[in-house]
Amino acid sequence: MNYSTSSRSITVIDSKHRGHEIDVPARPIRNGRIGLFVGGSIFSGLVGALVLVVGPFGGAQEHVIMGTALLGWALGWGLLAVLSVRWSDQPQRWAAVPAVLMALAGVSLLLFKPDANAMNLLGWIWPWALIALAVWMTVQARRNLRSIARRLVLYPLFVGLVVAGVGGSYETIQEQVHRSTTAMPGHLVDVGGHRLYMHCTGSGSPTVVLVSGLAEASTYWGGWIAPAVAQNTTVCAYDRAGQGWSDPPASPQDGVAVATDLRTLLDHAQIPGPYVLVGHSTGGAYVRVFAAHYPDLVAGMVLLDSQPNEALTGLPDFPSQYSAIRRASALFSSLARLGVFRLVNQFAADPLPVPTRDEERAVVSTANLNRIQRDEFAELPMTLKEAAALTTLGDRPLIVVTAARGAQAGWLPLQDKMTGLSSNSVHRVLPDTDHPGVIHDGVGAAQASQAILDVVASVRSGASLTKS
Repeated sequence: MNYSTSSRSITVIDSKHRGHEIDVPARPIRNGRIGLFVGGSIFSGLVGALVLVVGPFGGAQEHVIMGTALLGWALGWGLLAVLSVRWSDQPQRWAAVPAVLMALAGVSLLLFKPDANAMNLLGWIWPWALIALAVWMTVQARRNLRSIARRLVLYPLFVGLVVAGVGGSYETIQEQVHRSTTAMPGHLVDVGGHRLYMHCTGSGSPTVVLVSGLAEASTYWGGWIAPAVAQNTTVCAYDRAGQGWSDPPASPQDGVAVATDLRTLLDHAQIPGPYVLVGHSTGGAYVRVFAAHYPDLVAGMVLLDSQPNEALTGLPDFPSQYSAIRRASALFSSLARLGVFRLVNQFAADPLPVPTRDEERAVVSTANLNRIQRDEFAELPMTLKEAAALTTLGDRPLIVVTAARGAQAGWLPLQDKMTGLSSNSVHRVLPDTDHPGVIHDGVGAAQASQAILDVVASVRSGASLTKS
């Protein structure tokens, strides 16, 4: 008896059954291939998510980053379902469930474009849904997959999903606990469509208005600087839209929008001007935009290691840094929702005094602040262009304070150039202070506070600033 075989039939050639064909099942691919399908599919999902969020959608808003990442992972689970059913004897049909759920969630985020409030509300839902899905997938994999890939690939992934869900739930609860148990020392003021937080201390005039840097809120001013200035005059710190206690804005804000908000806030809070404006880092660009639009409301200015208008053209290293941070910052709000920054910031050294230090750590860990950081960083080129509209303060007092330690190439000359905004200006370089240190460090903050008080004294007396 002779046999010739194919993938679908065996032709029998003998005297009894000459020419008859007997159908048999196609030979299944070896069981060992299922491990390759599992590993390859999960790897494809991971790579797909990463490519989308750092490639064509790099730097996008939070809902786009999260939506496209979910679509990338949906692709991975879909591949596992299709490949295992089509090419192995261990079909993993259950993988279609996470594929469909993640695809639906991703498309919903892209279509509905939830704002900050909606994303915060979802924080009460998605962590528990993710944990439940991970547990269900663990049961399904245990029942349907006979491969070492279950232990090496899927189980660690499921543990990661549970950890992400626990972290997300913890972060949501902690943010709510912080808001409900921490007394708001200032008050909220309606500026038209949203409310901004302001806290004023001290008495006397002119009023000093403190404008924080990018990725910061008003909290850090309360450590060293606001208390020191409040001994001599009225000082007000506030949170821009989306920061700290303030409501989020309807859309990302450029410098003009920030300045308009501040002008409305001061008016509605009945804080009389003109003001001594103090800006740290990118806050310095915001106060210059304000001064360009409302020159009559400016009595003097202090720029604390302020972002220069020419940052993108006059600092050799900044364009590449901006491009990298621009994309990275888009991921920060999603990482914050997982509790990553709350964990990291617990171990970050910060010389601010307690309890300001603890309050600062809590605020900068939130998803809202990191979401605004991305938006403000995206708008930074426009903000710097708008800040360049301020060409002179006349003879109003201006002190530029520069942190020299760790300063990038070109920083000091551009800092010195800003003194040209006023005929009554001083440039003070702090050789042993770095960029955060002018606010966070006691020694650097003392020198920053003195600069503010010197401008206040110059406004009151009408005398020129001393060069010392």
